[in-house]
Amino acid sequence: MKKAVILLSGGLDSMTTLLMAKNEGFACHCLSFDYGQRQRAELLAAKNIAKRLEAAEHKVIHIGLGEIGGSALTDNAIAVPETATEGIPVTYVPARNTVFLSFALGYAEVLGSLDIFIGVNAVDYSGYPDCRPEYIKAFQNLANLATKAGVEGGRFQIHTPLIHLSKAEIIQAGVQLGADYALTVSCYAADEEGRACGKCDACRLRRQGFDAAGIPDPTRYR
Repeated sequence: MKKAVILLSGGLDSMTTLLMAKNEGFACHCLSFDYGQRQRAELLAAKNIAKRLEAAEHKVIHIGLGEIGGSALTDNAIAVPETATEGIPVTYVPARNTVFLSFALGYAEVLGSLDIFIGVNAVDYSGYPDCRPEYIKAFQNLANLATKAGVEGGRFQIHTPLIHLSKAEIIQAGVQLGADYALTVSCYAADEEGRACGKCDACRLRRQGFDAAGIPDPTRYR
């Protein structure tokens, strides 16, 4: 089996991405990040998802994005918005996907893999600049310029199977592959038990997605 690195946050999109990679026949080596996020339930969710879906490996990398702050997800002084906002929201974590993909790239080189999967989405997303197709294309170019594998003729591919799907389409695709979305945590302000606030952007998009897909929402709300 070909090896692939899967970025696994513990949310709905990353679980669907893992299922898609498995369905393509990859041996899935999952990476999650303890990056200083305010809510910790997503890390437990990622662990449970990796175990349930029989990932080849699951690693949790510890990095200190909370040390620089600048986001409602890493800085307790910045409130998570409970209503829709204009522009790039305060839940954007500066450089997060660039940092995550850099670790994934290094891990892929160690594994001898040229495939990295990330569940970014450019349709139902919150305006994050590092979820756009042009960003992924740029990082893929960087990967092939800045690595031993790339210089020696390998061609890295950053797989983004969800990037042009609506949230409803993502949910429908995951259900067809056997997803149990009750295992996932999407909320920006989930409590320690993984129960969602029901008010933040992530909760709103998730609930709208289930409604549009015509599938019961298994989310536990507090």
